[in-house]
Amino acid sequence: MRLKSSIWVAAYLRRCQTEGVFGAVRKKGAEEAGAVFVKVALMDGNAMLYAPAPQTVYDDSRPVERLFAPIAPQPVPEYSVEQRLAKEIRFDPDAWVVETEDPAGRHFLDLAGT
Repeated sequence: MRLKSSIWVAAYLRRCQTEGVFGAVRKKGAEEAGAVFVKVALMDGNAMLYAPAPQTVYDDSRPVERLFAPIAPQPVPEYSVEQRLAKEIRFDPDAWVVETEDPAGRHFLDLAGT
């Protein structure tokens, strides 16, 4: 059984906090199973955006994990991340948006394909 999105987000923000990284919920989504998008602001005008990984990358033996995939392989200007988030929210109004700020770009996420 997969954790509710609200519980996962709370745990993720606690993890960031223990590492000294500021994080906050920018948009609260569906409590049970809303998709979670994580923006990592690099504090230089650029950011990374991580989205839920496609279902095809999940391991059948561990289907309850949440895996993420970067939207772009390198940091991009924050305005383009914001445009992408707006598009995702129009498509899925139940999505969560979590934002962290870390000049080193640490994300503390399990990434697909790593």
